[in-house]
Amino acid sequence: MASLPPADAAGGANHRQVRADSWPWDLPPGFPAPPVPGDNPLSVEKIELGRYLFFDKRLSGNGSQSCASCHKPERAFTDGLARAVGSTGESHPRSSMSLANVAYASTLTWQDPTLTSLEAQMLVPMFGEHPVELGMAGHEGEILARLRDDLAYPVMFPAAFPGEPDPITTDNIVRAIASFERTLIAGNAPYFRRVYADDRDALDAAARRGMALFFSDRTRCSTCHVGFTFSGPVRAAGLDEIDPAFHNTGLYSVDELGSYPAESPGAIEVTGLDEHRGAFRAPTLLNVELTAPYMHDGSIATLAEVVEFYASGGRGAGRHNPNKSERVAGFELAPGETDALVAFLKSLTDREFIEDPRFASPFDESTGH
Repeated sequence: MASLPPADAAGGANHRQVRADSWPWDLPPGFPAPPVPGDNPLSVEKIELGRYLFFDKRLSGNGSQSCASCHKPERAFTDGLARAVGSTGESHPRSSMSLANVAYASTLTWQDPTLTSLEAQMLVPMFGEHPVELGMAGHEGEILARLRDDLAYPVMFPAAFPGEPDPITTDNIVRAIASFERTLIAGNAPYFRRVYADDRDALDAAARRGMALFFSDRTRCSTCHVGFTFSGPVRAAGLDEIDPAFHNTGLYSVDELGSYPAESPGAIEVTGLDEHRGAFRAPTLLNVELTAPYMHDGSIATLAEVVEFYASGGRGAGRHNPNKSERVAGFELAPGETDALVAFLKSLTDREFIEDPRFASPFDESTGH
């Protein structure tokens, strides 16, 4: 059974020990401590329980899928599909988002500004019915019985939630998985080694050219993919809450209002605000090399095509979408610059993260438990 380092363990050369919320975070340089809710403090036992539950197919109503079915470590916790497929075979309108550094996200999922905690978000794949993901609704008693009949869980739940008379509950499943997800921190990609650890050899010449382009006023990539998460606004321990950001990138425009396809219209589906028509959260670019296909609906196949999409200022009718972000204005690229940008994006791949045994399945992959 893998576990996190004890509180007095020394961090590696590229990490530093930070104590926040009574938890000894082992963080990459430049990373603040993630926020932890007061009613769900971290512990080694809870995180390890969450890892088991995250990879356990018995958590779905029909026993066919786990959280990891859509969030595979080797794909930076995505699934390689254009659109996710739930445990009943139902196709989803959007792709599975990466969970790398999800603890810092100001909002979760592609288009819902109301989901701001991992605990709240967990209820969607567990109990959502439109579409079905894990399909736990109506099967709660059966699923809890499966866990109680296991050899490990009757020991692990009391260790993670000491003092509770019956700790094997759906609420504690949520708390444990959310705790595991908070530890999915990626910060040892070549880019981070160059910028935060002063490793001058971490980036080759092409990646360095791409980095200059990425942060330039010409491409403006970093105005949406910002900071150490290369995503939207971040949350961190001790910082004030910040409003989430959503962007219309000019991917579609199906009517005079600039609407997106009805199955996935953007944050407007939740907020009802015209300003959110066709607007989605900027996903993290960490490990983006591993998370193809791209965009919220997986409609772009390669990183080079993504670069060309933004250079063109959108796609087809989407270029003229009245709600398109002013940041997606298009830009000129000289020969070789697309390749340079792709080289930089690949420098955001943290191989240690995807191969970390602390984040790997504890089960036989053929059975999922």
